[in-house]
Amino acid sequence: MKKINLLIAFVLFAISGAFAQVLKPVEWSVATKKINAKEAVVFIKAKVDEGWHIYGLSVPEGGPIATEFNITADNGAKLNGKVAAKAPKSKYEETFKMNVPYYNGEVIFQQKVNLANGKPTKVKGTATFMVCDKERCLPPDEYEFAVTIK
Repeated sequence: MKKINLLIAFVLFAISGAFAQVLKPVEWSVATKKINAKEAVVFIKAKVDEGWHIYGLSVPEGGPIATEFNITADNGAKLNGKVAAKAPKSKYEETFKMNVPYYNGEVIFQQKVNLANGKPTKVKGTATFMVCDKERCLPPDEYEFAVTIK
């Protein structure tokens, strides 16, 4: 009898797992463009599913988690300035009692890189972000990337 109960529990658990949905409303990608021998740009694209949004790079204190980048480059290359993007939209969110900047649809973040020599340069980074829709917010998530500028 115990084996039958165990088998039934296992089957129910397996079936419920098959119906569980993992929400991943943001798809990330990364690319580079070499401007000249001493300068390049890293493009980090976020494609946000319809009905969802991620927050801007600068969010007022007490608001949601801003989109943030931690980027490094090797071979003596240096980051030139901060990550930039088009101006975000803004809306009042009752939850935070403030206007918050956000992106929906597709947004491309850019990081300029000053190259140090003619060798390939590896740029690595992490994007930390929070994604929400009208009803819920998912826990903060990270996207790790690495790209080589040749």
